[in-house]
Amino acid sequence: MADSLDSWDQVVAFALTLPDTYMESFYGDLAPKVNKKAFVSPGREADSFHVPSPHHEKEVLIETGPDTFWQTPHYEGWPGLLVRYGAPDPERVRTVIMRAWWDKASKAQRAAFGERP
Repeated sequence: MADSLDSWDQVVAFALTLPDTYMESFYGDLAPKVNKKAFVSPGREADSFHVPSPHHEKEVLIETGPDTFWQTPHYEGWPGLLVRYGAPDPERVRTVIMRAWWDKASKAQRAAFGERP
């Protein structure tokens, strides 16, 4: 899957390939969820979307991929970051989305999926 994630629709299409995902309202928008929890959502910035991420991973992502992973003051101190559409390494972005899914999934869903990506 080397295709780029150039739009919210493409991000959603990928997210919905993950097990037990569905679209549901999230802060006034529709977002992919698993286990009643959103694991990607439209960002507050037009060129990006939001992905939950543990603080230690967020710091590494922003440091090693600042053209892809970033934050505004709104997201500082929050376990999540913004991801630009059309990132040069879409596989890395897909891995970040899969990790967010895994982190929100139930214990049984995690067991069925396997190790955290």
